[in-house]
Parts: sequence; C-alpha cells; structure tokens
Amino acid sequence: MPSALPTGDPPPPDGRLSRTTLDAAFGVPFGAYVHVPFCETRCGYCDFNTYTSAELPGISRGTYADTVLQEIRLAAEVLTGGDALGDRIPPLTSIFFGGGTPTLLPAEHLGVLIKELADRFGLAEDVEITTEANPETVTPGYFTRLREAGFTRVSLGMQSAVPKILAVLDRTHRPGRPEEAVAEARAAGFEHVNLDLIYGSPHETDADWEQSLRSAIAAGPDHISAYALVVEQGTAMARQVAAGVIPAPDDDVAADRYVMADEILGAAGYEWYEVSNWALSERSACRHNELYWSDANWWGFGPGAHSHVSGVRWWNVKHPTRYAAALESGRSPAAGRETLDPAARYTEKIMLGVRMRAGLPTYELTDKARASLPQLASWGLIDTGLMNVGQVVLTQRGRLMADAVVRELLS
Repeated sequence: MPSALPTGDPPPPDGRLSRTTLDAAFGVPFGAYVHVPFCETRCGYCDFNTYTSAELPGISRGTYADTVLQEIRLAAEVLTGGDALGDRIPPLTSIFFGGGTPTLLPAEHLGVLIKELADRFGLAEDVEITTEANPETVTPGYFTRLREAGFTRVSLGMQSAVPKILAVLDRTHRPGRPEEAVAEARAAGFEHVNLDLIYGSPHETDADWEQSLRSAIAAGPDHISAYALVVEQGTAMARQVAAGVIPAPDDDVAADRYVMADEILGAAGYEWYEVSNWALSERSACRHNELYWSDANWWGFGPGAHSHVSGVRWWNVKHPTRYAAALESGRSPAAGRETLDPAARYTEKIMLGVRMRAGLPTYELTDKARASLPQLASWGLIDTGLMNVGQVVLTQRGRLMADAVVRELLS
C-alpha cells in the first residue's frame, strides 16, 4: 500500500459504478483487501500508508473496525444493491488483511469484518482469508483466536535472521521470533504460513542472506516471499543513504542474492510461482495476490486502499481521519478514479502475467510481441520449449531481467 497516490478523475460521491462495469464483473474472481494502518514503530525502509499511535491522536484502534464496516456496507450497495445485481459479483474467493500491522487489532475485531464481508458478499467454499502479522504482535492464544475468526493463512514479516540486518531495517522483533511464530501458527491449526524476507540490505553479506534463507526454511512455512530492498523517497533509510550513513543497495548484489534464493529454496522443495514468491505446492500459493496478477476484481477497504472492478480503478483518501470523516458523512472515501482503456489493460496484463510461472499464452500477445519471442529465447530470457507450445515463461535469467522482457514485449 504505497504512500503516494496517483492522480485521477474525481469519483462520484456515492461510489457508484456503471451497469456496464458491473455486468463485465460477472463470473470474474472477486476478493477483498482490508488495510489496517497502525504500526507500533515505523521501519526505516517502509513508505506504506501507516501511522504510529503518536501520529494519530484521536484515532482509536478500538473503533477502527466500526469505520471499515461502513465502507463494507457502501461497497455492498455499489456492487449488489438497488438493481438486482447481486448475481454479477461472485462470492469472495479471498480476503487479505494488510498494513500496517493488522494484528495490533483484537482478533475478534478482524473477525467482525470477516463476518460482515461474508454476510454482504458471500464466501467461496474454499475461501482464503489471510492476515499479515508482525511476529512480536502475535501469541499462541492470538493465533487460536484468528483461526476461530475464520483465518486460513498468516503471513509473518521475518525480513532477516541476522541481528545487524534487522537493526539496519529498524525491525523490532528479536532474531528467532518469526520461527517461533510459525510453530505457534501451526499448533493453532494454520495449514498455510508465509515468511517474508528482504535481501540486498546495506551491510548484508552472502553468508547473512544464506543464514536468513536457511532459518526460514527450517521454520517449516509452506510459502516464502523474498523481495529486493528498494530505498523509497521520503523514508528514514533514504535520508541515511543520502547522508552517506549507509550504502545504497547494489543491483548486481541483489541479482546474486536472488539466484541464491532461487537455488536454496528450490533445493528445499519450494517452487517459484511468481518472481518473488516460492511455495511448496500449488495449494500453498497466495491466491489473493494471484487476483492482482491476473487482472481480476477486488475492493480495497481502508485509508489509501486501492480497488479494481472491470478496468475501473480507484483509491481511497490516505489519512485515517479523512477516511473516517467521509464515511461518517455518507460519502465514498475514494480520492480518485480512472478507467483503463484496452491498451492500458493489455500493458498491465503483460507486466503482471509475465512474472508468473504460469506465464502468458502467446495467443494473447500482439503480432509484434510474438515476433520478438525467438530473440528473447536466444538471449536465454524465456523458456524455449514452453515458447514452442504457446506459452511465455521466464527462465531464471529472465526473472532477473523481467523489466527488460516486458519492454521488449511492449515495444
């Protein structure tokens, strides 16, 4: 949930969508994202739309769920009310609570939001319900309450197993705590547990990164995400880099670390299914993120959250006070909206689809893009065998150069 919002057209005050847009949503997988903007402390690298208690005087964590309930009811009116359109939007296939730190709220409050979403939209029989969690904010009892509330998946922010790297990232959990949390989640009945890692941090060595990977694997999650550190403008880390206090991340080092991750995780039985994500099985993949990558539909609830339905995309006001005020006054909290034309939707399909192990069917490409495939294969960026059977799938080298592949396909 990046802190910067795009520009766009003014949204309608009631948040309505056209009948054409709603009709186009028929049968398309639909999910919900719930943004919880609270954090105990701010990590130096993070530019997400998050706030500590000191930054939100007058905003109570205890009443936040009540505010989000108002947007859920607004969404139900927009998507299923008034015009017998309920059959256009299928039941939710996934619900994802992100942040921030959703687990700073009582598990019962998160459960209230799940129940409201279920009552308003229905849940698919195999619905995936996920929350992100800071390892220091969860306990065995909290995991049990999450399961009782309906959660099926938890994603723990590990980032590193090395104390000096956690310090550079301003992470507050102690080394070893994420691994303990995985065991606690398993004991509470969670089949699906993810650990998030970051590589390429200042002062990180190959040995540090290998230690983090092997510690994550030893903890026994069925899914591991690994992201290259990006120094975002306006963050504390960006100021440290600018002042020469710490070095900037090195792209060549990051590439080497990615190869290490892919090889070590692969040897442990984790297969990549998206450039930055590895899972032990198809069932272990994060289906909510697959909604984003496959151009499906979702409604984002909470300040700064983004939504997409049938090529219409909108985003909420960032600040929690303004978000709450809009809903209290009966207005949509949306700050802007845009309708993607066919060219923009094609561009996004290429940008996102090429990152998936499932790849892109060649028949979905333009003639010019198809003509570029032999060259991409000769450079070792796409799998030649899969190309010959009509699928564009990146090689490991291609994943390292995914942006270049996208540029070639769109040129």
